[in-house]
Amino acid sequence: MYIQAGLHADETPGVMVALTLLEQLRRLEDDGKLRGEVVLVCNANPLGLSQWLFGAPVGRFDFASGRNYNRDFPMLAGKIAAALEGKLTQDAGENLVIIRQAWKAALTARRPATLFDGLQHQLMLLAHDADIVLDLHCSREAAMHIYTGQAIWAEAEPLARYLGAVASLLAYDSGASSFDEAQSLTWWQLKQQFGAHYPIPAGTVSVTVEHRGQRDVSYEMARQDAQAIIDYLTHQGFIDGIAPPLPELVGPATPLAGSEQFLAPASGILVHRAQLGEVIDMGQPLFDVIDTTSGVITTVHSKTSGVFYMRRDVRFVKHGDPLGRVTGATPQRTGKLLGA
Repeated sequence: MYIQAGLHADETPGVMVALTLLEQLRRLEDDGKLRGEVVLVCNANPLGLSQWLFGAPVGRFDFASGRNYNRDFPMLAGKIAAALEGKLTQDAGENLVIIRQAWKAALTARRPATLFDGLQHQLMLLAHDADIVLDLHCSREAAMHIYTGQAIWAEAEPLARYLGAVASLLAYDSGASSFDEAQSLTWWQLKQQFGAHYPIPAGTVSVTVEHRGQRDVSYEMARQDAQAIIDYLTHQGFIDGIAPPLPELVGPATPLAGSEQFLAPASGILVHRAQLGEVIDMGQPLFDVIDTTSGVITTVHSKTSGVFYMRRDVRFVKHGDPLGRVTGATPQRTGKLLGA
């Protein structure tokens, strides 16, 4: 198992959850209840944590290059596939080992050119051979939600239940090469290439968990979320014990391509007209933007029905700024499905 937090170094709620998990996992290890190795990285991005601007941490983007720390991870399915020719067998367990060996060789052969590349490289080396990968994040202002692969939803769904996620956003390929996709998408691509002739396992259940918003930092929420992860790992058989019964799924899984992203139609003061986690009807007003000179109010309405799962934290916007997102059951977007 591999769990990390703080890849976006200014997203504190996930780090709080990881530190709480550290205490719980140590107790479980002392009690002999861990059924495998757990790699827990509570602060995955010391580079981003060192970046401050005007008294505030800026850990989402690399100052030197402007790159998002959770984008453009090395996608190595092609190199791994080339190394697998003539080596795969009719045993899925053997193929799991063979693929992970080829993956490690492909990673080890890389020569990172920058500190940014080196950070991504090291995190991939730590995670590539894990059965479960959890990447703990948060948004600006948000309700609990997750991102995961369409192909591994059945394995990830219990986590969404235990966390109480209001939204579970699924994609085979978001186009962003995020950390969780660098794991799950690679396995899916290998299965597409070799699965007709060889049994290829899912390999890694990889999930990005969004622990609400940046200001949602408390001992209570950290303990609640850490316990949900412990319950999930117990349910999946990685921790000895009996997991609590699965709660109801708060919100249905929907395609990431179906989520509607709202942009400011003008500059001005932003007023939110819906609550996070609220079920939104088509045509419902979500945002007002008030012109600071004329007082004219421009209202943004939803064009889809779904759950309002994230929104902007700054209450003044410029024309074109992102305002928030609502899930949708029908795909409506293509290309890169994740924002900057």
